[in-house]
Amino acid sequence: MNIYQAFFTLKPGVHDMDFVAGLNDYMGYLKGRGDIENWRLLRRKLGLGPKEMGDWHLIMEFDGLAQLDQAFGHVATRTGDVEAKHHGVNHMIDTVTFALYRDFPDDIRETGGEAF
Repeated sequence: MNIYQAFFTLKPGVHDMDFVAGLNDYMGYLKGRGDIENWRLLRRKLGLGPKEMGDWHLIMEFDGLAQLDQAFGHVATRTGDVEAKHHGVNHMIDTVTFALYRDFPDDIRETGGEAF
C-alpha cells in the first residue's frame, strides 16, 4: 500500500466542519471512482506534534503507484466535478507539506539475496 499524506493548516477563519464536509465530498468522489482505496483525516490533539506539520493530517491510501498516478491524472484535468470538489477543499488550506510512504516490507520483498 502506498500512503500519500498531507500535513496542513487551515486558513484563518475557516470553520473546521465546513472543511470536513468539503473533504468528505472530495475524497468520497475519488474513492467512488476507484482513484483511491481509502482515506482518513486526523487532527492534532493537545497541541502535541511539530508545529511545522500543521494541525491536520490527511492520509490517502493507494494500492500502487499506478492508482496514485490515475488519481493525479484525473485531478490534473482541472475540469468539471473534480475541479469543483478539489477547489472546495484546496481554497481552505493555508500551508501544506506532502509525503509519500509505503508499507514495509513490501509484499514482493525477498530476503537472503541482498548484495548490501
